[in-house]
Amino acid sequence: MTDELAGFDCPRCGGAVQERYYGPCGACRDAMRAALAGEARAVEVAAYEPKVNVTPNAVALKE
Repeated sequence: MTDELAGFDCPRCGGAVQERYYGPCGACRDAMRAALAGEARAVEVAAYEPKVNVTPNAVALKE
């Protein structure tokens, strides 16, 4: 693994940057995180009910 910085133009804002990997500059990443971040929310899920055509296991029902 190399720790060298590569010089390139930010694909988002076009500014010259020195970063380890190609992609948006630090300022653009922060702006995207702030603009696109969402809050977590609880989602209600209905209880599982098997379909009518599902039959119980015949081996488990043996007496």
